Amino acid sequence: MNDQKEDPTEESVVVPRRRGVYLLPNLLTTGALFAGFYGIVTAMNGGFEQASIAIFIAMVLDGLDGRVARMTNTQSDFGAEYDSLADMVSFGVAPALVMYIWSLSSLVDHGWQWGKLGWLGAFIYVAAAALRLARFNTHVGSSDKRYFQGLPSPAAAAVVIGMVWAFFDQGIKGQDVAPIALVLTVIAGLLMVSNISYYSFKDLDFKNKVPFIAVFVVVLIFVLASIDPPKILFGCFLIYALSGPVVSVLRRIKKRSQRPPE
Repeated sequence: MNDQKEDPTEESVVVPRRRGVYLLPNLLTTGALFAGFYGIVTAMNGGFEQASIAIFIAMVLDGLDGRVARMTNTQSDFGAEYDSLADMVSFGVAPALVMYIWSLSSLVDHGWQWGKLGWLGAFIYVAAAALRLARFNTHVGSSDKRYFQGLPSPAAAAVVIGMVWAFFDQGIKGQDVAPIALVLTVIAGLLMVSNISYYSFKDLDFKNKVPFIAVFVVVLIFVLASIDPPKILFGCFLIYALSGPVVSVLRRIKKRSQRPPE
């Protein structure tokens, strides 16, 4: 019996695993990040309409990156973290700075105390966006996907930046509505960190057949949005932001009415 000795030089070669990131979803996330940054730069130069459009484009790209990742099975932890950082810029820092440049900075004309309230209101919104994103990341997989806890940061950004776009389009100067802008910015921030539930629309099934009236409603929305985009977009997202507290109050009233009399 011949014993074959192993050649000590013949060792199993371990091929290192290639590390990298998926291109397509992260490319969309980069586009959203670029749009948010572009909005800040454009607002600094007085282009508030372009800044508003850029942030709305960031919203569209942010909605696409996750869906593309799921459709192409390219989800990753890196993509999730990168998306959150991009959201912080596009829907946290960018709307607050655009609003501050357009309106809140003018509060200093009423006194230094009002000037502090202006940048503090913008900071409250930024801090709330950061807390909202951190809470969302830690609750992924443990919460009901049909509802968001607190106003989503893209929707909050749409409310804040929608006001800038709608008012600027009507020729209204930011300094003339600075107190209203301050209240709206702070409320949008508080709604993000609240426990109010907002419908997420994630349980809608787009693969199966839908009633004909649903298609007509979608067409109607596009028609209305094309007539006056600043007003329609601002109005729609403002209604969505108010829907959470309204539905929450109605639920509490319904629960109290269903309690048996003592």
